[in-house]
Amino acid sequence: MTERAARLRHNPGFRRIWLASTISDFGTSITAVALGVLIVSDLGGTATDVGLVRGASVTPYLAIGLFVGVLADRVRRKPLLVGTDLGRAVVLAGIPLVAAIGALTVPLLAGLMVVFGALSVLSFAAQQSFVPRLVPRQLLPRANARLEQSTAAAQTTGPLLGGGLVAAIGAPLAILVDAASYALSGLLVAATSVNDPRPQPATRSVLADLREGARWVYRHRTLRPLALSTHTWFLFNAVATTAYVPYALRELGIGAGGLGATLALTGAGALLGSFASEALSRRIGIAATVAASRVLEAGGFAVVAAAGGAGTTSAVVIAAAGQLLYGLGFGAEGPIEMSYRQAVTPDRLQGRMNATMRSLNRAAVVVGAPLGGFFADAVGLRPALWLGSAGLAAVGVQLAASRFRTAHHDDQPPPA
Repeated sequence: MTERAARLRHNPGFRRIWLASTISDFGTSITAVALGVLIVSDLGGTATDVGLVRGASVTPYLAIGLFVGVLADRVRRKPLLVGTDLGRAVVLAGIPLVAAIGALTVPLLAGLMVVFGALSVLSFAAQQSFVPRLVPRQLLPRANARLEQSTAAAQTTGPLLGGGLVAAIGAPLAILVDAASYALSGLLVAATSVNDPRPQPATRSVLADLREGARWVYRHRTLRPLALSTHTWFLFNAVATTAYVPYALRELGIGAGGLGATLALTGAGALLGSFASEALSRRIGIAATVAASRVLEAGGFAVVAAAGGAGTTSAVVIAAAGQLLYGLGFGAEGPIEMSYRQAVTPDRLQGRMNATMRSLNRAAVVVGAPLGGFFADAVGLRPALWLGSAGLAAVGVQLAASRFRTAHHDDQPPPA
């Protein structure tokens, strides 16, 4: 065992956060299947409805995302993580409750997702700024890879479990499992020991802090092209992923079980990609790893689009292969991109940097998810997948040609 691996393995704070993240990731993977089936099959929704509900969950980023970054830099981050986990558990538990009395509708579900999304905004701003306080800078790529591996493992088995749960107990009750996972995650975070000092009282206005965070991201030589590229990636990814659920259920006819199986291959690919990410980025560089991964993700959706017209069994196999390729790219780029952002940003700006980038990313989803639904309903589900694939490929090529190509593992943040 290397010294670096041993240090990470014996970091009790990180181990507890890792476990909490893994548990909630499994619940989220179940809901990814259950929510789509709930909208399309239980509520008789369209691709547009799927896009609107997905967009609703990220709409709060438009309203409060940037302000949350200021908040994460002004308060202790651990209590923020605990409160948002428990809050999301309550919101998700409300879905089966409303469904049980026959009052669940697509608009009401979208409203619940707005509340859920608002809590997620708070949580992610704190979480992505929390990991650098748990592990030293040189271990960030490995720590983020471990978190990505847990997410990928959950994406591999979670959809299969989700498909089985939906078939056995129905979509609303399957979502209740995710509620329980958030509750347990909150309790684990609460029990984590970490140096989480209360920041110094603010001496400037919120708007001044907002401007400082935005300037840091969009004037930084390498963060700026990465941020702009990632915003565009989220737009086209939302188009493709929104079209995929109704495409799989209606055009391919693979059912909830087949949908879960194909999504599980996304997780399997992400798991493999995350194991290779650190070594790959050290061999070919950060920029080449991220750019090539995005082109690979585009190829995955192109394979999925090619599954149309095949028999059910063949469609499952082809769609699963496409999702595997997509997952490989996603798993390879995620830990490297996040670690680089964290490494080159001073601690006092971590919350604002993460919230700025995440807010604009989710704003792209707010546009891309309904756009994907509208485009799919108007032109076709398959053309929507091709549109998403072409956009992802273009984003990868553009990033490789930008100033981000000079990004290096040893880039340092400026003095505090």
